[in-house]
Amino acid sequence: MKVSVIVAVYKDVWSLDLIIKSLQNQTYKNFEVIIVEDGNSSEMKDYVKTIENLEVKHTTQEDMGVRKARSQNNGLLASSGEYLIFIDGDCVPYSNFIEGHVYLSEKKTALSGRRMNIPIELVQEIKEGSLLLSDIENNLWKYTSLMFNKEVRFRQGIFLDPKGWLYKLISKRDASASILGCNFSCYKEDMININGFDESYGETAIPDDMDWEWRFQASGVKLKSCKNVANQFHLDHKIHDRGDATPYLKIMNERKNNNQYICEMGLNTHD
Repeated sequence: MKVSVIVAVYKDVWSLDLIIKSLQNQTYKNFEVIIVEDGNSSEMKDYVKTIENLEVKHTTQEDMGVRKARSQNNGLLASSGEYLIFIDGDCVPYSNFIEGHVYLSEKKTALSGRRMNIPIELVQEIKEGSLLLSDIENNLWKYTSLMFNKEVRFRQGIFLDPKGWLYKLISKRDASASILGCNFSCYKEDMININGFDESYGETAIPDDMDWEWRFQASGVKLKSCKNVANQFHLDHKIHDRGDATPYLKIMNERKNNNQYICEMGLNTHD
């Protein structure tokens, strides 16, 4: 099964480079990378030209504030894979990340994963070249002191073999599968059926996860957790304010009550 990995980015070339290096070493090989830029920077364009040994597409749009939903729809339309995995441009996947999503994939099912947060001080070490994310992935036991920092979410960095008894035991106890926009996957046909991401919520984070979560479920797609199987690192950074979502939440809830799961401003607004 061919997979399209859709990476949402905005100007952060350094983090994207870490993502690309991870994708170049994935255990699962049949995939393309679609870099969906919420803008059109020369720095990003120049970097994409340097990427080797991957099938890469790069979509852009005019920089008019945060329009992540539209950029992701650009990627969806450019994709050639049967299966889609969405990640953010500050989240670096484990080497078996794609394999985990594919192994747990099911028709009419969306997978939801989580992320282990890398503290800013360790991010700085990575920037300086004194620490590799692959070392944390392969030798997580060396970083057990991070367990005492609740913001790290250390447990989300532990990989469990989905074929093993321990994963089956834990997954039954922790079956929550609410969508997190930086780590989820689904069959392409299911995204097309709901007209993709809703672009009508301004700069807010509503379309990233909570909106299409209920829309997916209303369309008959179930949610399933892929925690501890499809892992990724989140590179901690300053949070950017995306505005007051309150009025848009009211609109979303009205649509939810009316079962309006096919959005009016989605894939259909693209040429």
